[in-house]
Amino acid sequence: MLYDLNVAWSATQQPQELQRTISFLSELGYDTVALNDNVNVPLPTKIINPIPLEQSFPLPKKTTLLRRCTLHFADPSQNYRLPELARAYDILALRPTTEKAYLAACTALSENSIISLDLAQRFPFHFRPKQVMTAVNRGIFFELCYSPAAVGDSTSRRNVINNVLGLLRASCGRGLIVSSQAKNALGLRAPADVVNLLCVWGMGREKALESLGVNPRAVVVNEGIKRTGFRGVINVIDGGELPKNEIKENEKGVTKGSQGGDKTGKTDKTNKNKRKVEEKESNPDGTPIISKRKAKKMRLEALKANKTTLTTAQEPDSANSLPQSNTSGDTTPNTNG
Repeated sequence: MLYDLNVAWSATQQPQELQRTISFLSELGYDTVALNDNVNVPLPTKIINPIPLEQSFPLPKKTTLLRRCTLHFADPSQNYRLPELARAYDILALRPTTEKAYLAACTALSENSIISLDLAQRFPFHFRPKQVMTAVNRGIFFELCYSPAAVGDSTSRRNVINNVLGLLRASCGRGLIVSSQAKNALGLRAPADVVNLLCVWGMGREKALESLGVNPRAVVVNEGIKRTGFRGVINVIDGGELPKNEIKENEKGVTKGSQGGDKTGKTDKTNKNKRKVEEKESNPDGTPIISKRKAKKMRLEALKANKTTLTTAQEPDSANSLPQSNTSGDTTPNTNG
């Protein structure tokens, strides 16, 4: 899914012009579109969202329409009632105009999910990596708008390129989303053209694709959870524990691993190569299972027993084959001669 979270909206805009813009976005492949309402301080006593929930014209199929508010502020010490403003819209973005407001949006304020800078102007401060990455680690995304560079004058185009290069250098391409900020259909570009433009400006192709799909989706999901979720509850359910015999075996393995010197308590890798003997009581035919060593020993004993029986059987046969001596006791002397 592709997202365009910044389409300009005003109360004086003709419905036909807005319908033409949304239809062209749908033809280009954008599935989720956010109409942006720019709000300046001071805020009214009662905050009302002027963007209607249902438009006077039919929306294209598979097109989701969101309502967004971008607050322009310069002094972070004033109370802008951000929680009340966030409840009235689907997405809340901040557009700081001074360095103090920029630092507060990066480090202190938490009601917004987007920091949308006016890239067509020249800022009196630099985008430092520490401040930018602090905001990114807090789950806040920086918005890059390409319409001022596409349909603006040469000064706006030069400022947009310089500011985009500064943000890319400070963020290394992380925590960025790309929107059009288009006032009509002439300021829109196809996703492939946007990716090529970002690659020319120095962003990688994968990061460019993430800035059109993955990162804007994270913004929409995060803002939806903020407005629909009241409390987070964790329920511990019985029945997920291990059997007692498996717990004992795991404890034995941990103790053996700790005695062997492994800090993590795991057994050595050499133990995996050892022979695993399955514990069974008997074979299917009823004979007991013996190890190979024992079977070899029994076989050698049987051969030895056979040899002894053969030798004992051969001894009497050899005794019978010997010549018999004269034992008659005849002592008659020879009288001849």
